[in-house]
Amino acid sequence: MSIERVPQATPLEGFRRYQAEYEDAALDVLRGGHYILGPQVAAFEQSFAQYLDQGDANGTVVGVASGLDALVIALRALGIGAGDEVIVPANTYIASVMAITMNGATPVFVEPDKYFNIDPRKLESCITDKTRAVMAVHLFGQACQMDKIAGVCQSVGLRLVEDCAQSHGARFNGQMTGTFGDAGCFSFYPTKNLGAFGDGGAVWCRTPELAAQIRVLRNYGSSTRYHNDVVGYNSRLDELQSALLLVKLRHLNELTEERRTIADRYNAEIVNPLIARPECADGCEHVYHQYVIRVANKQMRQELQDHLGSRGIDTLIHYPIPPHLATCYRSLGHKRGDFPVTEDMSDTILSVPVFNGMSSSQISRVIEAINEFK
Repeated sequence: MSIERVPQATPLEGFRRYQAEYEDAALDVLRGGHYILGPQVAAFEQSFAQYLDQGDANGTVVGVASGLDALVIALRALGIGAGDEVIVPANTYIASVMAITMNGATPVFVEPDKYFNIDPRKLESCITDKTRAVMAVHLFGQACQMDKIAGVCQSVGLRLVEDCAQSHGARFNGQMTGTFGDAGCFSFYPTKNLGAFGDGGAVWCRTPELAAQIRVLRNYGSSTRYHNDVVGYNSRLDELQSALLLVKLRHLNELTEERRTIADRYNAEIVNPLIARPECADGCEHVYHQYVIRVANKQMRQELQDHLGSRGIDTLIHYPIPPHLATCYRSLGHKRGDFPVTEDMSDTILSVPVFNGMSSSQISRVIEAINEFK
């Protein structure tokens, strides 16, 4: 008899919960006949800006085609280019780094702290006369220590870009991630906490001028049809995804609390001394895009992954190869040992199941299997 598997992540249960709302929204778009840069995009941009600014309407949101595009276009609009350096955490997903190099700039890697986020104590030592920006990545759903990071940027006049692909709804000292710097970049990949039903992304912009530049860049470099001022991109959040995101945005607070409830059970009930549970820094809220545990070494991680797999529990490693060791970045000249904290994390972390719609029995199965591991 086969064991019913517990997926590491799935958007399907979340869809089923609000299925009627999603289907009504999709049909409205399909019947409306306006599919690109129409009223749904405008409505989502406005609603998401209000959500991030908590009603103060201080920033502007511009929808784009993906989280990577959000980062690429934001950096370009901020003037980051060839000869510039951008400080970025060494343990991030590779898209953060690709956005820098796709603009011709050079990534300067910084080790993370024990919370998996960029260590603000190590920023100043990385700053050179070529440094133009810092990219803070709120990894796994926990906010970075934004007071310290923003303080460093302000003291030396650096741009601050936030990669919020995993932190929708997370706050630092009560303020939403994505609203501390010049630009906050979001992904709406389907398994994200605020996920669409395909690719999608957005940029929160501190100034109207930056928003206007990003609108031009996302639409072939054109502010007026067939008048192309710069070489831009085809990177537009479409009407259908915007309508579906509006549905999920209405429920995002309750969805976030559900993830935290799952994490609370893990935190309270995982008692295996071989397993290190994630910690939260003071003031840094966590929305648990991933629930990431650690073990002593790479071999033990494989044994744990095999143990959980044999019990029908899927896991993933976020991420097995740090960007500085990726084949595509050999030209940067890094080698194993250059960032030992990052490399040790990549060898010892494991993401266990956490998703909206996860049943109590599924949570219990994960906890029991982890506690049984020897």
